Amino acid sequence: MKPKFYITTAIFYTSGKPHAGNVYEAILADAVARWKRRTGYDVFFLTGTDEHGQKVQQKAESEGVSPQALVDGMAAHIRRLFDRMDISYDHFIRTTDQAHRNTVQKIFIQLYNQGDIYKASYEGLYCTPCESFYTDTQAAGGVCPDCGGQVGKANEEAYFFKLSKYADRLIAHYKANPGFLRPDSRVAEMMNNFLLPGLQDLCVSRSSFTWGVPVPIDERHVIYVWIDALSNYITGLGYDTENPGEHYKKYWPTDVHVLGKDIVRFHAIYWPIILLALGEPLPEVILGHPWLLMNGAKLSKSTGNLIFAEDLANHFGVDAVRHILLAEMPYAQDSSFTYDQAIARFNTDLANILGNLVSRTHAMTVKYCGGIIPPLPAEPTPDTPDSELCALYNATEAAVSAKMDEYKVADAIEALWALPRRCNKFIDETQPWLLGKDEAQKARLDEVLGRLLVCIAKTADLLQPFMPSTADRIAKQLGLSKPGDALVAGAKLGQAETLFARLDEKKKLDEIAADIGRGLPDAPPATVVISETVPDSERRAEGVTPYISYDDFAKVEMRVAKVLSCERVEKSDKLLKLTVDIGTEQRTVLSGIAQHYQPQALTGRNVLLVANLAPRKMRGMESQGMILCSETSDADVRVLFADDNAIPGSTVR
Repeated sequence: MKPKFYITTAIFYTSGKPHAGNVYEAILADAVARWKRRTGYDVFFLTGTDEHGQKVQQKAESEGVSPQALVDGMAAHIRRLFDRMDISYDHFIRTTDQAHRNTVQKIFIQLYNQGDIYKASYEGLYCTPCESFYTDTQAAGGVCPDCGGQVGKANEEAYFFKLSKYADRLIAHYKANPGFLRPDSRVAEMMNNFLLPGLQDLCVSRSSFTWGVPVPIDERHVIYVWIDALSNYITGLGYDTENPGEHYKKYWPTDVHVLGKDIVRFHAIYWPIILLALGEPLPEVILGHPWLLMNGAKLSKSTGNLIFAEDLANHFGVDAVRHILLAEMPYAQDSSFTYDQAIARFNTDLANILGNLVSRTHAMTVKYCGGIIPPLPAEPTPDTPDSELCALYNATEAAVSAKMDEYKVADAIEALWALPRRCNKFIDETQPWLLGKDEAQKARLDEVLGRLLVCIAKTADLLQPFMPSTADRIAKQLGLSKPGDALVAGAKLGQAETLFARLDEKKKLDEIAADIGRGLPDAPPATVVISETVPDSERRAEGVTPYISYDDFAKVEMRVAKVLSCERVEKSDKLLKLTVDIGTEQRTVLSGIAQHYQPQALTGRNVLLVANLAPRKMRGMESQGMILCSETSDADVRVLFADDNAIPGSTVR
């Protein structure tokens, strides 16, 4: 009997079409679901749409349609988009489904009857786009702390859920299950900002609008999003308070909820407490993935800072978009998107490494072997290019699997890409075109081509979860029915085709600008360090420095970082490698200050770190931030130290 694996995305709100960051979440969950299916799991993958609320009602009124008509159209659009992006969901739930609505009412009644829900009045600041209440402190200056929009006073009768009653049990669960919330930095945020200071009871009904699931004991109210939307993860399995059902019993608890870091609080505090109150098991893992940024800011319908997956697919193709988004997004840090970055990833990974390997190997097998797969090679001689390639072949699946088990998908792709990258090097080392000129080298030529074909077949097999269509196309070129099938010596290769043609960067950027009809997003700022790669003359601005807005400055996240260790970077006169503690995690930062500071002068000191810069590769290492320094015209560089008593991770304002 196969082990079960239940995975969900957050359900997508229907007040507007999903942006590329939303679709990244679906692709991420899909890659995990496909990997688990490939490795023998009985997978159930749930996604869907959140269709109630004030925003939907207001948008429907502004467009002169009913809320139901609005959400019907948007849900259909989202399904078409997910189908186009090859999202292999098993069930697409809608919160307007009658079965879901019925069960949400039963959940509300159960919680009310057992004394966990009560009626009171609420007065506070309310943000309509986020559908959330905030205190005066949280929404200082009348601005929503999440979306930056204006909040307004709201005073209405409501039903409340007793979060505080279950807080101690949830804290105990966190402590007993260290992998419950990932990445680890999210745990400190939930504990320090919400659980340990004490939870306020949660508003779970609204009476200022009507588009929602009616409260069965008081139809002047509709059940608010926290119970309505969050319950989809169990109603989508057929859960019922009176009879949970066999499907629910089979798949619950979920193995992983995949969701954006901005809604971690709702899933890592509200949702587990609702489950505790219902007497149901908690999720195994809640994965709060980072944001996809554009112009240095989160993609947002509210602010209009948007890019859409369908636009990307039109210009790069579906599988290329899947690869670009999955490969570019780190496990725990936000990633800034630019079109030139996407083109570079396309040309390097897809055209140069993968596409070139398949094309060259297929062409040489046709030329030298008549398109017939040669005898599959035996174990290679030690300490040869063949043995290095075989060792990597044997290790690649385990390396990819280890990263997928941790949900570190970008790292898994990097581990996978090592194999085709090494194959291209193997071609250069063995030079099959020279072997083909010497009849006496026919056996060696067959051995070389055989090894390459075996590695390409393995690449196609491992590629299935990430780029399913491309994996199928490679398998067909190898003459296989599907990825994962074994090569057979003497079988005939399939028809050759170009997987990915290299893009002309300028031409493609012009096409995108003309097609989308708006300016392209600016390239994200580099991780600026005083280093050997950025000459002083290029760093200094000429003339008068232009003003920036307060909003521009507010995008920079500066934190106190404690230097845990510091060392010189080998073969570099200018770089120091620092390991710093920012309270919630440790990071590696490379800084070009080796000519000004000895490592021991920095170790143990508190410095100022720009914490939300995109990571940058230098000397084969990744720098995860920037140490702030002052610099005069004569290159007198001074690190800006924080007070020794400052707490690592505290915000610099």
